[in-house]
Amino acid sequence: MKRDLQNHDMNSLLPDVQVDRRGFVAACIAAGFAVTAEPLLAQAIKTPMDGLDGGDIKIGEIPAYYAVPKSGGKRPVALVVAEVFGLHEHIKDVIRRVAKEGYFAIGNEPYFRIGELWKLEDLKQVLAGANQLADDQAFKDLDAVVAWADKNPRASTDKMGITGFCRGGRTVWMYSAHQKKMGAGVAWYGGLSPAQPAITTTPLDIVDKLNAPVLGLYGGADQGIPQDQVDKLVEALKKSGSKNAKQSEMHVYPGMPHAFNADYRPSYRKDAAEDGWKRMLAWFKKNGVA
Repeated sequence: MKRDLQNHDMNSLLPDVQVDRRGFVAACIAAGFAVTAEPLLAQAIKTPMDGLDGGDIKIGEIPAYYAVPKSGGKRPVALVVAEVFGLHEHIKDVIRRVAKEGYFAIGNEPYFRIGELWKLEDLKQVLAGANQLADDQAFKDLDAVVAWADKNPRASTDKMGITGFCRGGRTVWMYSAHQKKMGAGVAWYGGLSPAQPAITTTPLDIVDKLNAPVLGLYGGADQGIPQDQVDKLVEALKKSGSKNAKQSEMHVYPGMPHAFNADYRPSYRKDAAEDGWKRMLAWFKKNGVA
């Protein structure tokens, strides 16, 4: 399976920028993409706002971004939870893509109290920052987003799903055990191990508490999420007495790395990403979130 994954520079996106290291950082920030995910590839998908309403908003003190089709009445809600870098341009683009599928799509910046993690040049600093966010705070913020959507005339939280990537994929599992209104979840390569100091529980700990069935999409060559962790979660879901746990599913893409949906990074794998997208939409529809 051949893919054009050459290390294209930012010139295709910002023609006047000279991309040395300093220029690369400035270019990424200007384009809104995570600096630590270098090199930023020209293949990065850009979804226009054509036919959509939305944009950057504040929900209380929480920065957020939403998109919804201009036409039609109330739309089912899809929460989109950011990867470890936060609510940067790639996640906003995903929100627009989800909206174009007919959803009121919305995501919040999980790490705004900690800092703009997507601007950091050192991945260790990014992880150290993200690992300070406790689930209780993340849940409170997401609850505030849901409450805001519930009052929006374009949104129907009676039909609500959640999807997320990387750390956001883990949040899909955890929040699906917290939010009773959740109808379905799709976790893209969500972490399955603790991360000190704040991440002390894992999806394995909450399978019996799921309020909605979750579809897990994982890469068979993900070095950060070993196959034995995936196997343990599969077994826990099977053995659970919870209906939602038993209805949950895991799909592993052989040979695929972490972040195979991140089209702006070298980890992107087009075939797996497109298949995962179809599975996500089908999962939402199957579980009444459509």
